[in-house]
Amino acid sequence: MLGERPLEDISIEELATGAGISRPTFYFYFSSKDDVLLALLDQVISQVEHRVAALPRDFDVDPEAAWRRSIAVFVEVFTEHRAVSAAAITGRVRNAEVHDLWAKSMQTWVGYSTEVILAERARGAAPEGVDAGELATALNLMNERVLGAAFTGETPAIDHSHVLDVLSGIWIRSIYQ
Repeated sequence: MLGERPLEDISIEELATGAGISRPTFYFYFSSKDDVLLALLDQVISQVEHRVAALPRDFDVDPEAAWRRSIAVFVEVFTEHRAVSAAAITGRVRNAEVHDLWAKSMQTWVGYSTEVILAERARGAAPEGVDAGELATALNLMNERVLGAAFTGETPAIDHSHVLDVLSGIWIRSIYQ
């Protein structure tokens, strides 16, 4: 349903029917539509975190490929769940819990990126430059914005088939040049 209409336009009755449950059963599990969104977003974020954690951390062997694999996880998972992603992007403005979950996950990803940038600088692969935490923040916010524009049909937006190339290219140049 989220792929067809915004969450705000979907009734509780429609959600319950779509899930094959009664309205009272829906309220047994969820207090609102936003609770459904929160649960779905939590699943998407968990999927990203598990897939990134399973990646080899071989930045010293091929940093470009390592960054590309990491960014690809975000692009792939959020694209697979584009309706949830779009609903979360718009929903976090009006829902503190969605906002907090998104902010917490962004901080985790920024922390991971900062650690890798610092390690790359320490081993001499990346030059010193902008504060690593601020660079990681900017790069992660860029990913969020680029994917958000693609998922919500904004203009301008990067063609989905080019998103990974564009994002990973900017990350590599920003970190290593």
